[in-house]
Amino acid sequence: MTALKRPALPAPLRRLAPLGFPALIAVLLPLAWVLDDYATKTLTRILVIGLLAVSVALLTGVAGLPTLGQTAPYLVGAYTAATLVRHDVAIGVVQLLAAAAAGALFALVTAPLVVYARGVVVLMITLALGELTSTVAGRWKSVTNGTDGMLAFASPAPLPGLITLNTDRATYLYVLTVVAVLVGAVLLVLRSPAGAMLRAARDGEQRMRASGHPVAGYLTVAYVVAGALAGSAGALLVTVERYVSPGDGGFDVSALVLLAVVIGGATSLVGALLGAGLVVAARDWVSGPLPGHAPLVLGGLFIICVYLLPRGLLGKRSAHD
Repeated sequence: MTALKRPALPAPLRRLAPLGFPALIAVLLPLAWVLDDYATKTLTRILVIGLLAVSVALLTGVAGLPTLGQTAPYLVGAYTAATLVRHDVAIGVVQLLAAAAAGALFALVTAPLVVYARGVVVLMITLALGELTSTVAGRWKSVTNGTDGMLAFASPAPLPGLITLNTDRATYLYVLTVVAVLVGAVLLVLRSPAGAMLRAARDGEQRMRASGHPVAGYLTVAYVVAGALAGSAGALLVTVERYVSPGDGGFDVSALVLLAVVIGGATSLVGALLGAGLVVAARDWVSGPLPGHAPLVLGGLFIICVYLLPRGLLGKRSAHD
């Protein structure tokens, strides 16, 4: 008997994949003047989750370190930004840079626990880091206000002298700009020799080590960059929600983001953004007529995508997204 072949992504769509990110931004930009306030804010949240998913895709698909713990630097970045707001630092870029630095520092400190492990062990370690960070945030009341969360009501200005982000449209355009710049920068690096070295370390670790390459160093750099991306997403979360709580870094968020990466294609950063859009839309919109059945809808979406597109929407053997 011949084995059934699972259908692959249509060839025209694969040929357009390198243009996917600029095309996606070109599509998203005019939506600021088309959608109503509710849809605009929902799309802004999708972009925040999408940036977090990009950090997961960078580790899982490109570096070969499957992770359930990117909510840890995400939460660290969010609390850093919220603390700055409470100290009257109302410049968006300052909050963003501080949160990125905090996420990167968290990753640098925890890197020895992660970069020397492989496979399921990495998943367990990163899951433990994520859960531990969420637990600490819930109990460290003097810093995080505990399980009550931290309010950050001030509307930041992206840069000194610019208007404050006091409308859903302005916030959406700011978040879209940040995501475009950060993801675009990572895509450029991944198309450089540095990206090729990282993928080579993923696909042929023993050969790279035998050639004298510091594989652990390459993975540490990727892990720290992913931590900075997650921290930046945390800052954007505070900009959008004006609030952060330990629940924002819980296991359900980790699972949701990993699901987005699997659906979008683990080796594709653009796929991670698209996957985030699909899972958040399925959770918040499609499951609307079926109250309480969001997990069922997400599970069905996952099964369909895994069967029809085993590498995800834009995933492929090597990450040249």
